[in-house]
Amino acid sequence: MKVAWAVAAGLALGIGVAWWMARDTPQQAEARQRRAEHAAAAAAADARPALYRWHDANGVLQVTEQPPKGRKYERIDKHPRKGIEVHGDRD
Repeated sequence: MKVAWAVAAGLALGIGVAWWMARDTPQQAEARQRRAEHAAAAAAADARPALYRWHDANGVLQVTEQPPKGRKYERIDKHPRKGIEVHGDRD
């Protein structure tokens, strides 16, 4: 019977040590939360419909639904958030 208690105590101690070694510190948990929030924000930004604004070889401003290859471009939301006014008369 003493062997059974020794095995049970060893298992309990082993499980306790494994839990202690595997737990997150508050800094690790906070870093994991920040990474998850950043990934969610990036996924949400990619999910919104977008237009791409860029200049062609002649310097003419182009706005397309597909980003140009080999050129710098600016990604803009196709549907601006409420409360933002968009005026097309500016250069």
